[in-house]
Order: sequence, then C-alpha cells, then structure tokens
Amino acid sequence: MRTEQSENGENATNSQSEMLISQLREITGIQDPQILYRALNASQGDVGHAVGLLTTQPAEVQDPGETQKPGIPEEVWEGQKGIRKDELQTAIELSLQESHDAQEEERQFHRALEASAEENAARMKRKRCEAQSEMCSPADWIRQDDWPVGIRNVGNTCWFSAVIQSLFHLPVFRRLVLNYHLSERILEKCKSHSDKRNIAFMQELRCLFALMVGSTRRFVDPSAAVELLRDAFRTSEAQQDVSEFSHKLLDWLEDAFQLAANGNNPEDKQKNPMVQLFYGTFVTERKHEGKTLHNIEQFGQYPLQVNGFNNLDECLEGAMVEKEIESLHSDHIVTSGRERWFKKLPPVLTFELSRFEFNTQLGRPEKIHKKLEFPQIVYMDRYLHKNIDQTHERRGEVKKLKEQLALLQQKLECYKNYGSGPTKYPLADMLQFVLEFATTKPTSISPAEDLRPAASSPTPANHPVSEPASKDNSEPGDPDSSSESQISSVSSCQRTPIYKPFTQCRHPLDCPPHPAPHSITEEELHFVKTCLQRWRTEVENDINELKASIDKLTQVLEGMYSDNSLCQVPYRLHAVLVHEGQASAGHYWAYIYDHGNKRWMKYNDISITESSWEELERDSFGGMTNASAYCLMYIDDRLPHLITEDTDDETGQVLRGIDSLPPLLRRYVHEDNRWFQQELSEWEEQFCQTAAPQGESTASAEPPSTISHCSMQGVILAIAKARQTFDTEGPEAGLIKAFHEEYSRLYELSQEETTPQEDARLQHALVYFFQNKAPKRIIERTLLEQFTDRNLSFDERAISIMREARAKLRLIKPQDMDMDEYMQWHDDYRLFRTVFVYLLTGLEHYQHGKIREALIYLAHAYETNDGLLRNGEKRGVDKSLIALYRRKCLTALNERASRLFCSGEESKVEEGVAIMDEAVIPCLHLMSRDTALSLEDRDAMESIRSHWCCCLGQDMDDSLQVKLGEFLPRVLDGSADTVVLKDPPKVHVHQAHDLCSRLAAVMESIHNASIVIVK
Repeated sequence: MRTEQSENGENATNSQSEMLISQLREITGIQDPQILYRALNASQGDVGHAVGLLTTQPAEVQDPGETQKPGIPEEVWEGQKGIRKDELQTAIELSLQESHDAQEEERQFHRALEASAEENAARMKRKRCEAQSEMCSPADWIRQDDWPVGIRNVGNTCWFSAVIQSLFHLPVFRRLVLNYHLSERILEKCKSHSDKRNIAFMQELRCLFALMVGSTRRFVDPSAAVELLRDAFRTSEAQQDVSEFSHKLLDWLEDAFQLAANGNNPEDKQKNPMVQLFYGTFVTERKHEGKTLHNIEQFGQYPLQVNGFNNLDECLEGAMVEKEIESLHSDHIVTSGRERWFKKLPPVLTFELSRFEFNTQLGRPEKIHKKLEFPQIVYMDRYLHKNIDQTHERRGEVKKLKEQLALLQQKLECYKNYGSGPTKYPLADMLQFVLEFATTKPTSISPAEDLRPAASSPTPANHPVSEPASKDNSEPGDPDSSSESQISSVSSCQRTPIYKPFTQCRHPLDCPPHPAPHSITEEELHFVKTCLQRWRTEVENDINELKASIDKLTQVLEGMYSDNSLCQVPYRLHAVLVHEGQASAGHYWAYIYDHGNKRWMKYNDISITESSWEELERDSFGGMTNASAYCLMYIDDRLPHLITEDTDDETGQVLRGIDSLPPLLRRYVHEDNRWFQQELSEWEEQFCQTAAPQGESTASAEPPSTISHCSMQGVILAIAKARQTFDTEGPEAGLIKAFHEEYSRLYELSQEETTPQEDARLQHALVYFFQNKAPKRIIERTLLEQFTDRNLSFDERAISIMREARAKLRLIKPQDMDMDEYMQWHDDYRLFRTVFVYLLTGLEHYQHGKIREALIYLAHAYETNDGLLRNGEKRGVDKSLIALYRRKCLTALNERASRLFCSGEESKVEEGVAIMDEAVIPCLHLMSRDTALSLEDRDAMESIRSHWCCCLGQDMDDSLQVKLGEFLPRVLDGSADTVVLKDPPKVHVHQAHDLCSRLAAVMESIHNASIVIVK
C-alpha cells in the first residue's frame, strides 16, 4: 500500500514540485524522494521552511515504516528465509494490517509536521540571529585584541560580506578608500543622480572600512551601504550574485574616483586608481584571408568556464585560444581561428568561475559541481602577448607529446582490457589463472558428482565435509536426491564467501579446488607451464615499459611551462569566494590570505576563524559537496606595496588600528566606540538590576549614561502623540512630529525652577543642554539619537520611526559636526550626574554614621563639581550644600582621629594615624588649593591645625611624639608633598526621580524636619 501511495504521489507531482525537490536535494544532500516530498508538503512549497524541517528535525522526516527494519535482529531475519507457505501467508496478512496502521500514523505525522512548519521556520531564523547579533550578552560583541572585524548579515547579504572583506584586506585598496576625498568645488558640480549615489556610497564605504579598522566591536553593521546597493538592484529580498555585485561595485568605484580625477578623457581614465588596480587589457588575434587582425579590449573580472576542464591552467588555455590546441590534461577542443593574449595584467587579477549553466529541459539555471583545482601561485607568462612565439612553440611540442602519450595509453589499455567479447580482463591475470588451472592436481570426479555431498550433509556450508563422507551420504543414481542436492547446494553457496578470480590469487580454504584438468601428462604440463610463464613475463615487461614511458612523457608535459623563462610573472592567491548551495539560493563566504602572519583566514559573516590550505581545498575545489569556489582573486607577487601596511612618515613605524585613519574618520570611530561602551554599560546596569535581590545595596556599578529610563518614557509618549501623523503621512512625518513634541516638552521643562528635590536636569540631558545654552546642532543630534534606541522595538509604528531616525542619523557625517565638542557636552552631563550621586551617597553614609566613607564621596563630589562650575553656573550642583557636609564630616573625623591617637593604645593610635593619612590630610590639601574657599571652610581648617599643634605641649610617650612629628608637617603645609585622595567605590545610578526623592528623604532624616535648602 505504501508503494501505491508513492506512485500516486509521483503521478500528481507537477514540474514545479520536481524543481523544488531537486533544489532540496542539492541543499541538504538527502537523496530519499519520500523524505523530501514530506518536508516540501509540510512547508507548503516553501523551500526555506523545508530546509529547516530537514536540518533541524532529521528524526521526524524519516519514513515511519522504515524505522522498524534496522531494529530486526539479524538472527530473526535469517531465520525468516525458511518459513513455510502458511506462515508466509499469515505474515503477509499481518504486514498489510501493520501497513494500514502505519498509514494512519503517517497521516497524523503529516498533520503534526504541517502544524510545526511555521515554528521550525521561526526556530531557524532565531538560530541565524543567535549566530550573529543576539548573543548571550553584549560582552560577546567585544573585539578581541587585533582580531579582524566581521560584517553582520542584514538579510541575504553574505555576498556583500564576502566581497567587501576580500577587498578590505588588500591594504592598497583599503588606503584608497579611506583617503578618498572630493573638494567642495567638485561636490558643487555633482548634480546627477548617479554622481550623488556614488558619492554617498563612497562615504558609507569609508565609514564601514574605518569601523573595520578601529572598532572595538566584534562585527559591524553594513546596512547603510547595503541599502544603496539594493536600491540599485531594485530588490531587497533576493540574494545577490557575487559576480553581479562585484561588477556593480567596480563600476561605482571607478565612477567615484573619476570624479576625484576631475576629467573624462581617456588619459584621465587611465590614471583612475581603480582602473590601474583592477583593469587590464587583452588583444584578440584572428586570421582572415591570410591577414592577422588585432583588437585590443579592456577587462576587469575575467570569466572562465569550468565544464570540460580540471584546473585553472586548462581553463585559461580554453579561454585564451579558440581553435584546435593542446593543453596538458584536457581534451576540450574548440575549432575557431581566434586567439586571446593578455597585453597588460592588472595588479589585482580576478577570475570569475562560471559555475552556473541554464538547463533548457528544466527551464532553470543549475550549478556545476565539477572539481576544479587552482594553485596558490599561478605564472601568467604563457598567456602574455609578448611571449606569443615561445608559447606557440611550446604548444606545438605539447601537441606532439600528447599524440605519443595517447598512443602509449592505447597500447597499455589493450593489455589491461584483453579479449574479443563484451567482458575484458587484464592479460597478465588471464595467463596467470590459466597457469594455475594447468598446475592444479587432476581429478577423475565430475563436477556434477562433486556437488551432492553438500546436500545431505548437516555440516554448515562454511565447514565443508571431505570427499569420502560425501560418497557415503549420497546415491549418485537417485534423481530426486541429485535434484535436492543441487538446490541445497545452491542455497548453501549463497552463504559461502564469493570467490573473485581476478582479485584473489588462491582459492579460499573452505572452497574445494575446482575446476582442474581431468588428465595431463608431465610433458604437456612442462610445455604449457613454460609457455605461459614466458608469455606472462613478456606481458608484464611490456606493461612496465609502457607505464615508464607514460610517466616520463607526463613529467615532460607538466614541466613544459615550468622553466625559468616562463616563470617571471607570478600571481599569488589572495582571496577565494566560496558559494554553497544551488543556482537560485545558497550562502557565500571567503577565504583570505593574511600576508602579515602567513596564514589563511575564513570570513563567514560575523564569524572569523583561522583556517588552512587543506580546508580551503576541501571547500573550494568542488566535486565533493555543493560548496565550490566562485571567484578567485590573485595579486601580482612582484608588487610588495599591494600588501604593505601604512607607515608613519617621520618614524617609519607601521601604523595599526585607529592610528592609521584620517582625523575625521578617527573621530567617527571614537564616537562609535563610545556608544558601544555605553551599550555595554547599559546592559551591565540592566543585568545588575535583574540579578540583585530586592533590598540589596545598589553600590558597585558604573556611573550613568546620558540615556535614562525617564528619557525613553518621554520618547515613547512623543511617538504616541504622533500616531495620527504617522498613520496619515508615513514614518518620516511621524518622526518629525514626535521629534518636535519631545523637543518642546524638554524645553519647557528646562525653564522650571531648579531645586535639590526637583532638579529637572537629572531627567534628561537636553534639559541640562538647554539650561547651559548648548549649540542647537548638539541638542538636535542628541534628541535624534534618543529615537534610535533599540528599546523602541515594542510595536510596528515605533520600529518604523526608529528606522527612520537611524537613517537620518547616518546622513550626519563626521565632517558635518565637531564630534569633540559633541562628546565634551555629553561628558559634562555624565559628570554632573556623577556629582549628584556622589553627594547623595555621601549624605547617606553620613546619615548612617559612616563618616570616613562619607568624607571621601563628598570631597570627590566637591572637586568634580568645582571643575564643572568653572564653565557655567548651571553646569554643576550648588557647591555650598556639598561644602557644608564636607566640613561636618572633616571636623567629626578629625575629632575621632585625635581621640584614638591620644588614647596611647597601639592599635587605636595606628587607626587614628590611618584616618589622618587617608582622609583628613588629603582633604585638607584639596581645600588649601581652592582659591574660592569659603570663610567657614578656612575656619574649620585652622581649627584642625591648631588642635594638633596644641598636642605638642602635652605629655605623651616618645613613640607618639615621633608619629606626631611625622604627620604634623603635612597637616600644617598642604604644599609639602603630593597627597592623593583615594577614589570612592563605584556607585549604581538610579533614575532622576529616585535620586531627588532619596535626597529629600536623607535631608529630612538628618534634620528631622523638612528639606534644607542651602543658599
């Protein structure tokens, strides 16, 4: 019944499903059509879903009926061969019943498989995301030392990553892109759409390369550059072909650098760096009516056919010569009269391997999986026009040698496959076996008689009985016995080892020595033996001579182009672009040679690993799996500047990382690294909030970022207010509306009066910027960045506005804004929040009687705040509040140190001295250097100094006098030496309303009254 179902399914399958089945077979390597049909039906014709089913649930797509067969014990299987007819009928009926049950199970399986198709597809998508950006934590996104940076796959963009990585790791190309510059005069002339597009793409490519050089990220996002390319291809879903993208990329680069050259005549085009680097020329010659015609053409990527060739040299021979020629190993011949010769080779020589062909019967392209070898170094001398005479001479010699080689191989084939019938055997083996037959001991028993002993003997077939036993247990004259013996013998022979006459020289021990001559005389045996031995020796000698001649000719052929005169133009393999899959879908990655460290690296989107030539061969040559090389990039090995890194003009040292970038791009990378560090801090902050139990102290975390939770609430509210505009006019209008809503709200908030319990500056960086008259461009960019935060991915409207904001933000280039000034404003705001947190933490410690810890926080808060206030009144916190409690802590801590010191107990004395050294004296030094110190603070300092001076007149032990003499000069003179106040422990920063409410609570607790405002 299963067979009938399969046949019915095949009759109902149309050509479209056959094509999909063939694609699934190519991608997954699964050959069973039933499994492929089940997966295709369950996925409703979606190849991606079907691949997910086949690769993530291999056990579920197996035929349920087939799972029983491997589980049957071998003994039971063997025992079923001898069952009687009635038992066989019963077994058949039982099998039919089981088949009916299996059909019902299969129907249930199909329903379950179809129900889970969407879930499996989502699982596959999640796995791809996990392999890229959704790792366990942002800490996994950090780049390790100088390890290369990956490129994130933003949706079928592995083709982009493979090509860009290959070009980026070519230092000469990287330098050209990073140093690309157009003057203002040229930019004003660029009015066409193509010019503007090329300039925009070059700017995105420069930014992408800069991040790949100096980013602290493990991988970077190429979305901006990819979007420009997708617009050109007029698609955002289909996976692009590497060759198509490479051609488009070279065209855009050539046009962009032609703008920089500011000229369109042929001479200016030849000076174009892209033309000089990637483009060469070849000359086509053909004979017509006795004349030789020439035609010179330019090429970028040189196409090579794969079908009919075994290695790269054969491909080049077939591409360069379109007439009857002889290559080393190929029989591929094209009759024509044209020859191509390279006139000028580019420094970067790219071969495009034609791995796809159109199947006219199926009406679709198919991938060619044929194996094609290529070397790490290829010598191009034999294909150059200047060596035309020498190459013609060598090709003539190759033709003669190949004719001789073909004749020798034909003779050898006659020895290896001898005979006039359809089946042929090696002649030497045939002579040997005839010799073995002739020398076998004669026997007088006929073959028919020799079969009967095995029939009546109960001994297993693999332990044959002797001839006398056979004669005793059988009657030759009984026809029934003979018939049964023959049947039993045949059955027995099925279980005996198979004897292979041309691979086994001797009979197995358990097989009787048959056949043999019935009779032969010594004279006949001697004559036959002598002739056969002599003939066999002659045949073997002939074969050895032919093999030696073939090997010699082969070596001569392989070395035909290996002499020094044709090895002057070496090209080294730089990159191999690999495609895995089929013609319409698949995955790309690249193997790139690390010239500095002499190793191969594998670049697979964000995954970058060290590789080897053996792995490259396995994945790139083809013929073994559905992965094979698609593009080969060779570089001129005679030009070291192609792979030489940048060096400093003065010192000559190699510039590495961010130091090798131009100033504008350096600032751009610094900014991106700062934002990345902020993302890490945000994640750590969220992780600490999630991991810390309730009620646990929130100390030990980083200071805040400029983007707070309160800030995001305002952005979300603004997006909600822009709903109507978004629905009627689209995402861009929605972003503009939300932007103005939030801008207006924050500006109004900045006009409110600031008090310690309600400081609006803590709620948003823009309030701080508004109050301190920050430049408008700083404010606008900061607010735009709020709309790009990943936390806005809560609905489709917010996601659309977030994407629109990111697109707007990408349009702001490094030259459009002073990033140093931008970063300084954000750094000041972070310091302002840090001052407030230090003040709050110091007061809380003071409240709980931890005077020593409180003094350290308050002293640091005062110093940092003082630096902010120098740039404006609104830059920091009211310093009188900090000074008040710093003074209280300093006085109380000094009194405690004095009591401990005067007690005379050694342990207490040591503790008192430690308090003075670590807290009181450093704080006194900092206060003495403050030119704007208040009168109250000066009085407190003098009181402390007078107190310790009075101790000199008191009676105390000599040891105390010595210790007092050591630290008293530092108490009296702040300039005596350098004393540094130790850094306070890092504190966790809460939201703005939490900070203000905590400050109000602690002030009320300290004074047991309402909050005190210090003026």
